Amino acid sequence: MRRLLRSTLAAIKRRGRILTVVLVPAVLIAVNVPPAVAFVAEIRHQQLIDSPEYQAEFGRWDVVELPEDLQINAIHAALLPTGKLLIIAGSGNDRAQFDAGTFRSLLYDPATGQARMVMTPADMFCAGHAFLSDGNLLVAGGTQRYELLEGAVTHAAGAMRVRNEFPDGGRDFPAGTEFVAPDGKSYRATSAFTVPPADKLIARDGSATVTASETVIWVESIVEGAPGVTADPAQYAITGLTGADAENFYGLAEAMDLDKQDYQGIADSFEFDPIAEEYVRVGDMKHKRWYPSLTPLSDGTVLSVSGLDGTGTILPGQNEVYDPATKEWTERPDLFRYFPTYPALFQTAKPGELFFTGSSTGYGPAEEGRTPGFWNLDDNTFVPVPGLRDPDMMETSGSVWAGPVQDQRMLVVGGGGVGESPLSTTRTDVIDIAAEAPAYTPGPDLPAPTRYPNVITLPTDEILIAGGSRDYRGKGQSHNYVASLYTPSSNTLRPAAESSVGRDYHSAGLLLPNGQVIVLGGDALFSDPLNTRDADFEHRIEIYTPPYMFQGPRPEITDAAATVGLGQTLTVSTPDADRVDRARLVRPSAATHVTDLEQRTVALDVTANPDGTLGLAVPAEPTLVPPGFYMLFLVDDAGVPSVARWVQVQ
Repeated sequence: MRRLLRSTLAAIKRRGRILTVVLVPAVLIAVNVPPAVAFVAEIRHQQLIDSPEYQAEFGRWDVVELPEDLQINAIHAALLPTGKLLIIAGSGNDRAQFDAGTFRSLLYDPATGQARMVMTPADMFCAGHAFLSDGNLLVAGGTQRYELLEGAVTHAAGAMRVRNEFPDGGRDFPAGTEFVAPDGKSYRATSAFTVPPADKLIARDGSATVTASETVIWVESIVEGAPGVTADPAQYAITGLTGADAENFYGLAEAMDLDKQDYQGIADSFEFDPIAEEYVRVGDMKHKRWYPSLTPLSDGTVLSVSGLDGTGTILPGQNEVYDPATKEWTERPDLFRYFPTYPALFQTAKPGELFFTGSSTGYGPAEEGRTPGFWNLDDNTFVPVPGLRDPDMMETSGSVWAGPVQDQRMLVVGGGGVGESPLSTTRTDVIDIAAEAPAYTPGPDLPAPTRYPNVITLPTDEILIAGGSRDYRGKGQSHNYVASLYTPSSNTLRPAAESSVGRDYHSAGLLLPNGQVIVLGGDALFSDPLNTRDADFEHRIEIYTPPYMFQGPRPEITDAAATVGLGQTLTVSTPDADRVDRARLVRPSAATHVTDLEQRTVALDVTANPDGTLGLAVPAEPTLVPPGFYMLFLVDDAGVPSVARWVQVQ
């Protein structure tokens, strides 16, 4: 009904007849009663949601529209320590943009409204990302190729394992490299690739053992249709190689077919420098990845997990670690472990321990790797946790720390069935991961079943839950416009103001330094209830102003050091020291596909100093406070937060 009222008013405004309607209501009512009633109801509704009393209880949503030339498909969004948003589209789930090599990123300053495009050197669509301690954003992976559904595949294709038996050198090959089978069938590599040197082991007696290196690539038949299909395993010669090279380098493949082809990943890695405002190329990952999770570890390194490889196959467990000091990735065979794509993995208070909430997005079988539990990185063991309700509906669910990270409690929100399932759940569950026997326990039910919820931690410790849809990618116009505020201390949910824009797949929500929340994106499949018309990507931005911004004057931070060390005390000047109740460090978000592994809130012990300043004690454990940039908020005794100051924890 609310959307009907809103559309009726919009139609009246478009016709420029508001004044006429107000002055001569009887004429309109005589012609058409329902629109007149709807108009009056909309006026009253608008007066209600604009009232100070309503906003102080529920907050407020406002819609922002950027100029058309600055609109971008918000696949990824990260809040930089400059206060600007880096919004990454890459090809933006648009095959035409991919085919044209058009990849885009936008820098948007919500404080000023200014925005500009940033040169984007690779297709970062469906990459992973994590903040580094210096404030740079690591972005790794993305799209090598879009999927082709069965019936759309014109050339037989498959995986080719390219081997090198020469230990003293590797070789680079260009896209289009040709492989020829003994029966004469030929296939071409769809991308450039490198085959490293073979491994050579010298025994004590001086004898040498050589083990061929191997790189897996994707190849397509040179001819169209059935003539390119083969089910016969074969060794393939590489066209153009002669002599020893022709002996040392060759391909091995099984079947080449016309079956459906999934998305394929890339290994490209970049750091985005927020000061220079540009991408800087760093070492490639050891494996191509599409839909990977990049999890920050307490030592400042980053773990890359899961994803589809360069042949569209989900990686069975090859994980690797990025070192910001060397700008290189190291494969970790000792951490071989399978997860579905975009797994929600969080560093716990224990060094070398990650918690998998059970949330994931996108790809992987329903029966494998979806059990929540603790992953010990020291010995690669995994300990499941019980109690999760609706465990078969954790795909496209949200996961977040419930309260300050010191509490070691996590919340999972909503979710749905694996793949294109229409099923979704109202479930929220909470777990104390520091308990003697951790187990999920029930949280409050959501007001509606929800896939793709945006889950954002506020400086007051409350959690905003907004957006999402009841069906897969908003099918059947199943968007949820209701929003809720979750209070960790009481494990309760209360209503927030309703939004006006549908959000689902490819949407993101982030806390801003001024205490507001920005929500952007949305990639529904269809625009009508019968699922007959394709939907456009949602380019409108929404700003949520929480209730605390309508509840009186805000405390102010007049001075604070820009840096602080772990275990040190940060001195803060404020004219409101006598009413400051608590202080929080909030790590900025880097969100995509309902996955935000950065978001965490750190409680700081507050001490009143004789000179009127406040001393804020920072925990000493990097597992609780991974070094990097944080937003510092002061919260007064009425629950009203300050505007944040950026602080780098070193």
